[in-house]
Amino acid sequence: MGRMNAALDEVRQVYADLAVRPIDRNCVRVKECCHFKLTGRTPYLTKGEALVAAKALRATGRRALPENPSVACPLLDAPTGDCLIYDSRPFGCRTHFCAAAGGPYARREVLDLIRRLEAVDESLDGTGPRQLQNAIGDALSELER
Repeated sequence: MGRMNAALDEVRQVYADLAVRPIDRNCVRVKECCHFKLTGRTPYLTKGEALVAAKALRATGRRALPENPSVACPLLDAPTGDCLIYDSRPFGCRTHFCAAAGGPYARREVLDLIRRLEAVDESLDGTGPRQLQNAIGDALSELER
């Protein structure tokens, strides 16, 4: 358990390090980017990111991903449309392509952070980035063990 906690702390530190970068972005929570069918894009998460997201989802009292037939992100609360885990949202959601937030980060601006997430993934015996729904679903199952 100590290895997992250290790995998840590193994921959270990557998120914190990203937040202090002098890159002009501002998520205004328009939520268009959270509608995968509309954008044609779905975030991919490393195992560490998925575990952080799964723990945050469990902290809301949920044990499984909500069913979301609208093909929006399953982490959007159906009644409000708000992200259930906004403060623990994955790296891809933080660096996304949303024009309202300032467009995508250039890969070169965050490559060091991506490599740190990949190192965490490897330390947790992950298999590389996976589609959000699958990655978080598996992480929820792993947390149940």
